[in-house]
Amino acid sequence: MQTTIQEKWLKRPLIISGPCSAETPGQVMETATRLAKTGKVDILRAGIWKPRTKPGLFEGIGAAGLDWILDAKKETGLPVTVEVATAKHVQDALDHEVDMLWIGARTTVNPFSVQEVADALRGVDIPVLIKNPINPDLELWSGGIERFQKAGLRQLGMIHRGFSSYGNTDYRNAPMWHLPIEMKRRFPELLLICDPSHICGNRTGLQAIAQKSIDLDFGGLMIESHIDPDHAWSDAKQQITPETLAELLGGLVWRNERTDEQAFISALTTLREQINQMDDELLTLLGQRMKIADKIGSYKKTNNITILQTNRWNEILDRAFQKGELLGLSREFIIKYFDAVHLESINHQNKVMNDPS
Repeated sequence: MQTTIQEKWLKRPLIISGPCSAETPGQVMETATRLAKTGKVDILRAGIWKPRTKPGLFEGIGAAGLDWILDAKKETGLPVTVEVATAKHVQDALDHEVDMLWIGARTTVNPFSVQEVADALRGVDIPVLIKNPINPDLELWSGGIERFQKAGLRQLGMIHRGFSSYGNTDYRNAPMWHLPIEMKRRFPELLLICDPSHICGNRTGLQAIAQKSIDLDFGGLMIESHIDPDHAWSDAKQQITPETLAELLGGLVWRNERTDEQAFISALTTLREQINQMDDELLTLLGQRMKIADKIGSYKKTNNITILQTNRWNEILDRAFQKGELLGLSREFIIKYFDAVHLESINHQNKVMNDPS
């Protein structure tokens, strides 16, 4: 019995899985059958058109693969979704009764392409998920969502698949969790799901990333699965079998955003009030710190001294690292925090030193 996409769209968590690329009719059908057998997957995904970084790599089977996923849909009852990047992709997908579409990272980065797809979907009532752009640019991600909203699409969601970062070695695409959190703040009504496959680029980190997204109140997961991952035609290292996917999902702890338990609510309210008070105190101290920075700027101006004092900055960081370690603060946090404080201090001193009065 087939389940309508409207029923699935409202389900939380929403689990999407399937091969990175549709390769053969048998591969698509077997993957879909084994995924359906787990009872844990809501929507079947398969890459039909695959934009690749370099020419010569497998770029997808093309529109012929749409017949394969339609057959899999009829056989298993699973709704299906594919990535689209052009108006022609949209029309082909709709002609083959694809239930949901997603916009890939390489498309989101190009407003012309996003607008073309949005225009092609004008007047069509179909769910659309928008992946974050490759680079960490929230305005591009927000702009893509707004283009679909203006085209009249009502069932919209976001996919966090990580961001490209120079020199990154821990992930294929760095999660940069603060960015999807900000998008959730901007668009609280939209579904936000995580794509651990593209964040990790390998199988070993999938569960940890999936759990982290759940703990941050994401509404679902998109994880790539394949009947023979080691021999997949694309992204072999990050795909897992349907059975391994079922084990992964079974090991996750799904949490609620809210509870009616009064003891919990009372305790949390007390702790949050303490945090509010501490935040007020921190802001007051930072304001006082900047007033001292203004005075330092005046002395530097009088004595014709540069704003940036590298030795002093290194001294501040070294002291902060030592103190932060004793307080249980990570080195990464210390760097980000003091970089922000230092930049604000520089801005204050620059304003003082270049004041013509």
